[in-house]
Amino acid sequence: MDNRAEVREFLVSRRARIRPEQAGLPAYGGNRRVKGLRREEVAMLAGMSIDYYVRLERGNLAGASDLALEGIAQALQLDDAERTHLFALARAAGPVGKRKPAPATVPASVQLVLDAISDAPAWVRNARHDLLATNRLARALYAPLLADPRRPANNARFVYLDPAARDFFQHWERTADDIAAMLRSEAGRNPHDQKLIELIGELSTRSADFRVRWAAHDVRFHRTGIKYLRHPVVGKLDLTFEAMEFPAHPGLTLLLYTAPAGTPTADSLALLATWAATAVHPE
Repeated sequence: MDNRAEVREFLVSRRARIRPEQAGLPAYGGNRRVKGLRREEVAMLAGMSIDYYVRLERGNLAGASDLALEGIAQALQLDDAERTHLFALARAAGPVGKRKPAPATVPASVQLVLDAISDAPAWVRNARHDLLATNRLARALYAPLLADPRRPANNARFVYLDPAARDFFQHWERTADDIAAMLRSEAGRNPHDQKLIELIGELSTRSADFRVRWAAHDVRFHRTGIKYLRHPVVGKLDLTFEAMEFPAHPGLTLLLYTAPAGTPTADSLALLATWAATAVHPE
C-alpha cells in the first residue's frame, strides 16, 4: 500500500469534516472553497508553519516528531483510534523494519485456553479477521461463517461477500462499518502484510459496500460492546463481548461472548450449548 497516499487521504478526510466554528475559528463569508478547515487553519491550530503542514499532508510523515503529530491530532480533533492510526502511519513512513504479518495459526496453549472455557463462546482471530481457533460453543455460534469451506474462515469476507451475513448480524450496516474501520487500522500498522493487501483487494473488487466504506478512511477500536446476532437455530442473541490481546502472542485477539443470567440470551446460549453438544459443526 502507498503510505504517502494513505497519509494524504486520511488527513484530508479528517480536515474536511471539521467546520471552522467547531474548531473555535470565525467563519467569514458563506462561500468557502474547501469543505471543512483550510490547511492554513490546521497549521495554525497545530502550532506549525503552513509550509510544514502542507508537506506532512502530502504524505511526508517520515521524521515527523511526536510533538508535531500530537499538534495535528489536536487540531483535527482525532479520537484515540484516529490518533493511534496517525502515529502508525508515521512509523510506517520511517526507516524501520517491516512488521511481521498477522499470525495464521495459534499456539497449542491458546487452544487449551479456549477449550477450558465451556460456558461462553470464545474464539481467536488475527488482525485480518481470520478466525483461527474456537471453543465448541463458538463453533456452534459461528456455524454460518464456518459453512464456507475456505480456511481460515474470514469474518470480513463473510460480512461483505456472503448473503447469509445480513441475516446473521442484526445490525449489518454497523458491523460492516466496524470491519472496514478495523482493516483500515491494520493497514496503517502493517502496510506490507501481503495477505492483508490481497484481502482488501478482493473485497474492493467484489463489494461496492466495502469500497464505499474503505474510501471513508474511518478507523476505530473494537474492544468491548454488544454483539447483536441472529443464529439460524436459536434466534436472536444480544451478547456482551470483550476483546483481549495476548501479550505473549502479538497479533492474536481473544473474543469472549457472555450474557447476564436470567436473560433471554442466556437461555438461548444454553440451548446453543445443547445443540453444540449434539450437532456436527465444521472445524
